[in-house]
Amino acid sequence: MQAAKGPRTRTTHRRVLALACAVALILSGCSASRQPETVAPQDERPVVLTTFTVLADIAQNVAGEHLRVESVTKRGAEIHGYEPTPEDLRRASHADLILDNGMNLEAWFEQFVHDNPAPHVTVSDRVKPISITGGAGDGKPNPHAWMSPLNVQTYVDTMAKAFSELDPEHADDFRGYAATYKRKLQAVQDSLVADLAKVPENQRVLVSCEGAFSYLARDVGLREKYLWAVNAESMATPRKVAAAIDYVREHQVPAVFCESTVSDAAMQRVVESTDAYYGGTLYVDSLSEPDGPVPTYLDLITHDAQTITRALRGEMP
Repeated sequence: MQAAKGPRTRTTHRRVLALACAVALILSGCSASRQPETVAPQDERPVVLTTFTVLADIAQNVAGEHLRVESVTKRGAEIHGYEPTPEDLRRASHADLILDNGMNLEAWFEQFVHDNPAPHVTVSDRVKPISITGGAGDGKPNPHAWMSPLNVQTYVDTMAKAFSELDPEHADDFRGYAATYKRKLQAVQDSLVADLAKVPENQRVLVSCEGAFSYLARDVGLREKYLWAVNAESMATPRKVAAAIDYVREHQVPAVFCESTVSDAAMQRVVESTDAYYGGTLYVDSLSEPDGPVPTYLDLITHDAQTITRALRGEMP
């Protein structure tokens, strides 16, 4: 991990450039009457660029009003197989800090930051990984650590430290924002545990398309079954579908789920072949548009928690 240290050279450079332009304008003899009546002030806050929208929202809660947080990918995008554009590279060259998730999530990240002088921080560095079992990623860390509110509290601490090094003047604010957000995350965790306590032990099974819930399942006492480990492979072969059907029948799983960024066709075959019903769509890799169901990370994890618990309790959507 390359820490975010030193003065805010890019921000300083932008300010100096703006001042130089202003001086040049004055020296050129241009009168004020020839300029627009109002000029929108330039946003000179340090720029934090994240790899996807979930990280951007978490980071914004820690940054508050002091930093400008942006996401490389747009809302609704699939993160695993993303291919950076020239515009992405241009934006990265103007960033003061870049945040990535790590754990092999962003396979494109190395080329994205190649020769980029901006410091970057991997927010999952202090999270204990869970290994993928089966498939092309067997033995590698499952990258979906943010699907655990407990892990995200670790993300938040890492961000607060990085932001304080980037902008020491507001370090106390970053720590305060982080503490407030961590309390909200813990409240979601506590609510999920309490709701699952109402689900019979034999029904506490999460069957999904992608194996994106290993960390959440570990933290709240759920067993997990999925069609593929990560969306980068996303191959629901007949053998995998048949195995899921057998599992659902054997364990009498009441409901199954799929994620918003992939097709649920394979999981619907499981529904057709068992007594389970489709419990709903879960969100993992991306936030929705502001008027959608999960415009923030807290909305996302709350939506998923409520969808899972209600379906497992037999409350059909």
